[in-house]
Amino acid sequence: RVQVVHSSLPYQILLFLNGWYFAFFFICEVLIFAFKGETLPFADGVLAAEVILVFLMGGVEALRIFFGQKGNLTEQIIGVVISVLLSVPALFGALFLLLWQTYVLRVEVILAGIQIAFIGLQLIFGIISIITFA
Repeated sequence: RVQVVHSSLPYQILLFLNGWYFAFFFICEVLIFAFKGETLPFADGVLAAEVILVFLMGGVEALRIFFGQKGNLTEQIIGVVISVLLSVPALFGALFLLLWQTYVLRVEVILAGIQIAFIGLQLIFGIISIITFA
């Protein structure tokens, strides 16, 4: 009996690459916030709130990538659905860093833009995977 593999290789590659990229992104953002905290004036509590957001993004992103990889490899719809749903807060976190934080450095525009591109592509491939698995 022949089993057909429905897992998406491009989706898996994107998830793998985004895992490494987000680790780089996270480290860069923490270092950038350390730089901003030392050199730029912030209102009370604003810097702490923005740093907390980066750490929350780290948790959401880790869960999103984990569920996406496991759902794709096991061809289970629920894992990919959770990953697609977690893409929404991940996308808003990256958009916040790109558009709405107190000070946006040029390097952050580049870093957040790449992260948004990863999330957008994974969202598309995740939806395609859900359709394929159904």
